[in-house]
Amino acid sequence: MSIRSNILLRVYLAFGLILILAGAVMVQVVRLQFVQGKKWKTMSAKLSTHYEAVEAARGNILAVDGSLLATSVPEYELHMDMMAGGISEDKVFYGKVDSLALKLSRLYPDMSESGFSRLLRDARKDSSRYALIRRKVTYQELKLIRKFPLFNLGKYKGGLIVVEQNLRILPFRTLAARTIGYKNENVKNAVGLEGAYSNYINGENGKRLMQRTAGGTWIPVNDDDDEVPAVQGADILSTIDVNFQDVAQQALKAELVKSQADHGCVILMEVATGEIRAIANFTRTKDGDYQEKLNYAISDATEPGSTFKLATYMTLLDQHKIDTSSTVDGEGGKSHVIPGNNKYTVTDVEHNNIISAKEAFEFSSNVAAAKFVYKYYNSNPSEFIDKLYSYHLNEKLDLQISGEGQPLIKTPKSRSWSKLTLPQMAYGYEEKLTPLQLLAFYNSVANNGKMIAPIFVREIQRMGNTVEQFHARVINPKVCSDETLGKLRGMLEGVVTDGNVRKIIKNPLYTVAGKTGTAQIANGSSGYGVNKLHQASFCGYFPADHPKYSMIVVINNPTVGSYLAALVAGPVFRQIADRVYASDLDINQAPPVHFVGNTTLPSIKQGNTKALHTVYNALNVKPLYASNTPSVDTSNGITYQETDYKSGVVPSVVGMDLSDALYRLGNAGYKVIARGSGMVTAQSVTGGSEIPKGSKITIELQ
Repeated sequence: MSIRSNILLRVYLAFGLILILAGAVMVQVVRLQFVQGKKWKTMSAKLSTHYEAVEAARGNILAVDGSLLATSVPEYELHMDMMAGGISEDKVFYGKVDSLALKLSRLYPDMSESGFSRLLRDARKDSSRYALIRRKVTYQELKLIRKFPLFNLGKYKGGLIVVEQNLRILPFRTLAARTIGYKNENVKNAVGLEGAYSNYINGENGKRLMQRTAGGTWIPVNDDDDEVPAVQGADILSTIDVNFQDVAQQALKAELVKSQADHGCVILMEVATGEIRAIANFTRTKDGDYQEKLNYAISDATEPGSTFKLATYMTLLDQHKIDTSSTVDGEGGKSHVIPGNNKYTVTDVEHNNIISAKEAFEFSSNVAAAKFVYKYYNSNPSEFIDKLYSYHLNEKLDLQISGEGQPLIKTPKSRSWSKLTLPQMAYGYEEKLTPLQLLAFYNSVANNGKMIAPIFVREIQRMGNTVEQFHARVINPKVCSDETLGKLRGMLEGVVTDGNVRKIIKNPLYTVAGKTGTAQIANGSSGYGVNKLHQASFCGYFPADHPKYSMIVVINNPTVGSYLAALVAGPVFRQIADRVYASDLDINQAPPVHFVGNTTLPSIKQGNTKALHTVYNALNVKPLYASNTPSVDTSNGITYQETDYKSGVVPSVVGMDLSDALYRLGNAGYKVIARGSGMVTAQSVTGGSEIPKGSKITIELQ
């Protein structure tokens, strides 16, 4: 082959390869453009821009009167685009940067003017498009900052980039803080109302388009505008009364400090509605202070002690095992209860001998409760347990907030059941209830036997309009008979009027019914025997004659002073109840206005006015025009004057009943013809007329 032919072959081969490569390139271009174009465009967009979620402002949590318990306020993070259009020229930027630094240093003294100036100048040298200027900026501060040099050039020209965030605050700070709860993405279980109603409170997040800069920083494309606006969450109207909550927290904390207890709680509930008006929980910290850390009121299921005796006596009375007058031998406050078992001893603070069931309840006799229950249920424990189960004491209340403790009511089938279980259950051991579960049971007695589940939220609102309302769920429409209910109410009132708390809780202005509970609690693995720990509680309701509120106070392990419930929990109950009674106009009505004397007298029949005078005095009915004030009143009762009858003169019997009329006319010597029945409305001969004895007089009665 000639040299020319060899060269041409190589040229054709090279040219052919170039054509093939060009063709491949064209095919790939077409493939990328038309076949895979959508895929690569999407990937490119993701690498340079993306939508970022904008958190919605959470809804408010309101007290029952509309006061803010929790709310979201805007908080801002400020950045600056150092290459924004209005400040791209160095002359503009450096001519105003020191003035801007001065303004910022005056607003935020924690950084000097030179510090702000250096921050801004360094960011300018780096051509930063998203330099951080300040975090946690309030709305009022932002309004001022927008007027500062450079930033006042306009929304896009001055380079100011505002990122809005939401800050959750509690206007009343620690008031009901644990019940209000908080939002924490790292906590699996919901906390308080914030967690339980997060679906309502959270709202709907918006979207903001973000762009990636050369330095890898993402900045909003449209400054502080959202492409999809966030929708604020709904408001929660709770049942909490801020005034009652404040009183409850102060009273509880003062007693905890005084007795140096480990922790304690208070719950105030409205009887008819089940609405929680106040709930306070305090725990002693390492430095000796008390803070709300755990919601013991709903989570801490412990042995209640003597407050459980209400369930014990309800069962005994409702099954007609005993009556309030039934007696038992208290054995001087110490008894073995179970025949032949001398190791098991039940003791009382009061040293009683023969006492009635009512007295045993009022003075909290453990011996009496244990003896009654052992006597009537030892042969058939299920009869006692089944009745307790009928009260639903073994079930959770299904509260609106999470964290409720699991109650425990043992049965003969329980693995830990023993010969001692039944008598010990009688006075509050070997069963567990949370303070709120126990309060719900006491509330049923105050609520005419209807047991309801407590509620913390009354309704959900959007823009002031009600979206959803909540009412207490009825757990048991009638826990016991009306007869039993009446007896229990009398016994609960007797605890305060005659029992071991009469000097502490009894108030002359209103009546209280309730029961103390002093329980020994286990000290971890050491049990009950070493370093004895106690829990003091008082549960009841007021006013006892027309209950409006029920309340429980529980104080765990008081270490200074007494550990008895009457002396530890009692004063807290009294202090809160006094303040609530003084504040609530529905139960604290002003005394009725008494006119001078009685403007009207009860309807009466004429007759023996001496007897009438005695009756009126007993009823405290005053005479006309006599003062109602004993110190001013000069009369002892209804003014009366016995009628004198003269011989031969007809007495007036109008207004008398038949027996008195016959007596008067007969003694005067006249014969009587009576027509009708009721009270004498007319007589045939007018009173005062003189007619002979033996004459007939007709009287008409209606």
